[in-house]
Amino acid sequence: MKIAEIRKLSTTELANESTKLREEIMQLRRRIYMGEVQNVRSLRYKRKDLARMLSVLGEQLAKEDM
Repeated sequence: MKIAEIRKLSTTELANESTKLREEIMQLRRRIYMGEVQNVRSLRYKRKDLARMLSVLGEQLAKEDM
């Protein structure tokens, strides 16, 4: 997901998406460990997407507090 798409989401949507992404990362880790997934780079991409979402979420929460 691109940063422009992430910035369009509201704080509640970002919180929900980050929760879903965390669950996907857990499942992907499990599947990689079991040997079901060959493309281990997909885990890296999902982690970076999660980091982007959390960064934007922090920015939006900081703006709301002011």
